[in-house]
Amino acid sequence: MILAVDIGNSNIVLGGVEADQILFEARIHTDVVKTSDQYCVELKTIMDVYGVALSTIEGSIISSVVPPVLNSIRTALMKLTGKSSLVVGPGLKTGLNILIENPGQMGADLVVADVAALREYTPPLIIIDMGTATTIAVLDQNGAHIGGCVCPGVKISLEALTSRTALLPGIQLDRPKKVIGRSTIDCMRSGIMLGTACMLDGMIDRMEQELGQKTTVIATGGIAKFIIPLCRRQIIYDKDLLIKGLAALYRENRRS
Repeated sequence: MILAVDIGNSNIVLGGVEADQILFEARIHTDVVKTSDQYCVELKTIMDVYGVALSTIEGSIISSVVPPVLNSIRTALMKLTGKSSLVVGPGLKTGLNILIENPGQMGADLVVADVAALREYTPPLIIIDMGTATTIAVLDQNGAHIGGCVCPGVKISLEALTSRTALLPGIQLDRPKKVIGRSTIDCMRSGIMLGTACMLDGMIDRMEQELGQKTTVIATGGIAKFIIPLCRRQIIYDKDLLIKGLAALYRENRRS
């Protein structure tokens, strides 16, 4: 078994993968203050919960958009398994053709999502990752990453709305009943959730217009399952996209 770890701004997703099967998936809170020992305890607890013996772990691979946490998780995995982890970044073989102004600035999470999407879907592709931020990546008909956009995430938008306005309460991400809300909470749900869905529909339309062709659209990320059903465009929801991409990168680089 290998451990695939995706470190995001809000959560760390840990997946156990054997062959092409994801045996378990777990999430822990991202905390830049935690030490490697604290993360080591949390990771060991997850292994125990899912009945994973440390001796069965062949290796691990990490993608991260939070550099301080990367070092802590990397050290924690070394303490647990006695093996160094592969890290998505310079020097790791990805096979991607990245056609943006500064390829070195491309986030590891985007790289991993691209790799996974190209293994399962035919380009051109639009890949939406809905986490702390909502990122949209575009791959042309040749599978090259040509750019995309970054938008505020749903929770960031909600937190900004409730923290900067005295009379607006916090709300849960329940499905809006109507576009035209009849209460403050209904109006907020409509604006946050349906507004995000409309943004995604509109951005996909404009991106396809620039490309000059239709695309397959894939979405992943913790928030996506709440928003994608509200979109009018056909969007494939793949919650395991990043774990599958990390597993593929591990296999390719170990083989090399």
